[in-house]
Parts: sequence; structure tokens; C-alpha cells
Amino acid sequence: MKAATSPGTYNDKMLANYVPVYVMLPLDVITNNNVLNNQAKLEGQLQKLRAAGVDGVMVDVWWGIVESAGPQKYDWSAYRSLFQLVQKCGLKIQAIMSFHQCGGNVGDAVNIPLPQWILQIGEDDPDIFYTDRAGTRNRECLTIGVDNQPLFKGRTAVKMYADYMNSFRENMSDFLAAGLIVDIEVGLGPAGELRYPSYPANQGWVFPGIGEFQCYDKYLKADFKEAATKASHPEWELPDHAGDYNGTPESTKFFMPNGTYLSKKGKFFLTWYSNKLLSHGDQILDEANRIFLGCRVRLAAKVAGIHWWCKDDSHAAELTSGFYNLGDRDGYRPIARMLSRHYAIFNFTCLEMRDSEQSAAAKSGPQELVQQVLSGGWRENIEVAGENALPRYDRTAYNQILLNARPNGVNKNGQPKLKMYGATYLRLSDDLMDTENFRIFKTFVKKMHADQDYCSDPRKYGQEIGPLERSKPQIPIEELMEATKPMKPFPWDEKTDMSIGGALANFLDKLIAQITSVFK
Repeated sequence: MKAATSPGTYNDKMLANYVPVYVMLPLDVITNNNVLNNQAKLEGQLQKLRAAGVDGVMVDVWWGIVESAGPQKYDWSAYRSLFQLVQKCGLKIQAIMSFHQCGGNVGDAVNIPLPQWILQIGEDDPDIFYTDRAGTRNRECLTIGVDNQPLFKGRTAVKMYADYMNSFRENMSDFLAAGLIVDIEVGLGPAGELRYPSYPANQGWVFPGIGEFQCYDKYLKADFKEAATKASHPEWELPDHAGDYNGTPESTKFFMPNGTYLSKKGKFFLTWYSNKLLSHGDQILDEANRIFLGCRVRLAAKVAGIHWWCKDDSHAAELTSGFYNLGDRDGYRPIARMLSRHYAIFNFTCLEMRDSEQSAAAKSGPQELVQQVLSGGWRENIEVAGENALPRYDRTAYNQILLNARPNGVNKNGQPKLKMYGATYLRLSDDLMDTENFRIFKTFVKKMHADQDYCSDPRKYGQEIGPLERSKPQIPIEELMEATKPMKPFPWDEKTDMSIGGALANFLDKLIAQITSVFK
């Protein structure tokens, strides 16, 4: 594929402030029957995105669709058709290796289960799935307890993920060589995120419940018992008083003020629980790096923005998700340090959220959380990217994303102090394509590009993608734990200097929408 030529001219110094924008494709862009869904409509939407200056799209490459016929029986035909269409429309691709179920999370409108043959193995051994204290199984993804257990027709979970990625590379080699695929985001848990499925909507969780620990399958229970015994505390058990999905911190013995989470036993458990997640991500990213070695792509991992209860001393919802983050302990910088050895991008969610939009009872702090996490990534010298957590079409949300993309604004003389690697908008839909919504979205894209025209050559804004290098040596856990020491986050401006309008513009938007609806 020849690189598309850029349609406009630029101020080269301002171009250094350019942040590329991607748009997530619909969850069911490929149907459960492995067919490209509504191709004509999609092509029209992709052409509109391209005309709006959008740089590319993100797409889930569902394990449950591609390997549905049986172990190592892959069918990439529908995804090849999709990638050809995206290529035709002049957009780039961020491909997610989606080793999780679609359905059961906030925003999931379709249901794509894990491969049926995996679910059948789970009928005989339900402990291959994450399990809560009550014994409820979560079939959204496999527990990290089976990462290295040969339970799947002789293969371990990690081997299955690696085989899948290897087949993807082999079958998409022409698209990789053409530079169409720029990111491989490696699915590491529920919703593709590096976390435990601690707040499953399909099991009754509602915001802002603290969630529950997910380590009660027999494999993780045995792992914890072994770890406790090695620490000379064979009597220690997994928590049994941490509340339920919709509890509050103060209603539990574990998270209450001066609760178990502050005890020696509680700290040991939380360290084990969070370190299992770190090791899981590290091992699978090492496989991904080995597989895509030499390809001109970047690896990426997504981390969820668990913003509720993060203004409570316990940070309960973060802890149940696997992020051991407290006022005196950084739970995210160790993840960034782990990603650094794989040259991977740290992709964080909830970029659009503001504290003032959240219920006071939830003790939510999305702005401080984003500031902490992005700062930690930059301090570890890795690229950080992000997404909005929920669909938003208003200027207030876009302005918050713009602020996080360049926390200290643009630099008219070149590279800004801080700049995100990219932002992905959730998600392509009829609502986004609505005339008024799309008009505002186009302005947002232009401002993310620092008022510059679409640029097809990432080298011009400092993002040349060279051949992927082999991961650096594994970082000792002691060195990863050094990154738990809190550091003051970088300062953020109060508001973006690339605003797409404020309260007056929002009022006019609503007025125009009302007038338009009268004439429809």
C-alpha cells in the first residue's frame, strides 16, 4: 500500500503537538458467524471519518469468533475483508487481541462468548474461570491461575494466546508489511484490560459498588497458599470479610478505617494479588513481543480507570480490581515499568471524566487518577495513550480529553512539555454520525491535531514506528516494587488551550438540536 498523501499543509513546529485520533469500531463489526457486518454502511462511515481527519480505527479481533471451530482452527477471512476495507478508506488500524467475552460489561450491546470448546472444558473444570468468594464463576475470560496449566487439549492458556497471535501475524503479514496495522493491543483480562473482573454487571454489580476479589478458583487458591507458606504464614487465608459487589468500604472489615487492608496479613494478600496481575501481563507481552518481533508495530496494554472510591483512604474498588494503589503506595507505576521492557504503550481509560460530574457518595476522582497514571507512565519513559470510558458527544468531555492529551498546552515552537501518544474515541455509532454530534466531533479531531490538517506521516509529529525490538531482560520484582514509591504527579493546566467551546457553545448546540428536531 502506498502511503496516503496528506491533503493540507502544516506549520512544522505546531505539528509537533499533533495527537492522532482513532475511533473504536462497533463491537459486532464482525458477526458471531464470522461475517463482515453491513459493509456498505460501514464503508460510508469510514469515509466520513477519514474526511473528518481521523487517523485510524481500533477493532476487537475476537478469539471467540476466529478460533470458534476448534483448537488452532483459525478463520481470519472476515477480518481480512474488514482490514481491506479500512485500507481502502485510508485509515490505520489498532488491533486488539481480544481473549475475553463480549457481553456483561458496561456498554456491551452484543454477546460474543469465548470459543465453545473452551466453555466445554469449563463444564468439566469450572475453576478455569475467575471465581468470587461465593463460588460464582465468571466466564468472561480465563483466570490467570491457568496461565501455565496445560488444561486446554495439552496447551496452557498462555500458549493458546501466543498461538492465536502467531496465526494473526502469519495471516495478516501483508497488512503488517504495508504499515496498515500500527498497534497490537494485547488483551490481558476482562474487557481486554489488565485487571480482575471485580465489577461484573451481569452478576448484579452497579456503580459505585466496591466489587469483589476474584481469586477463589482452585488454582489461585493453591498459589496463595503456597505463597503464604513460603512467607512462614501457612495459616493465612484469602479474605472472607471484604464485602459484596455493591458494598461500601466502611461496611466491610477489610476496607473499613483501620481495616484488614492495613494489617500485615492484608498487605501480604494485596501484594500477592496485584503482583499476579503484573506477572500475567509481563508473560503475555513477552510472547507478543517475540511474535511481532521485527514488525513495524507498537505493542499496547489497556488499564481500566477505576475512579470510584479513589478518594476514600481504602481505594477499595481499585484494590479488588488488582491495582494496589493507596495514598502512600503507587499501584500504577509498577505496571508502567513492566511495560517499559516490552516497548509497550500504556493505554488508560476515563480521559473524558471530571470529578464534578460524579456522585459525591462515590468518592470518585477521575481527574486525579488520570493525572497520577499518565505522570507515572511518563516518569517511566514510556508512551501513554487513552480512551473515553463512556460514549460522550458534548464539548465538556472533549475539552477534558484535550486537556489530558496535552496537560500543559501546545508549544508553538515545537514539542510540548507533555503529550499523549494517541487517543481512541469510544465508539463509532449512529449517534456519533448524527449531524450535530459529528460536527462537534470533527472540531475535536482538529484540536487534537493542534489545528493542523490530517497528517499521514507520523514521523512529522515524532512517531516513527521502527521494527519492534526484542523485550529487554525481565525486571526483578524488587525493582518493580521500587516504583510503588509515590511521586508527585506532573502539574496540569486548569483547562485546555485548544478548547472547542464552553457553556455558551453547549447551549447553542442544544438550541440547534431542538430547532432541528422540530423540522424533522
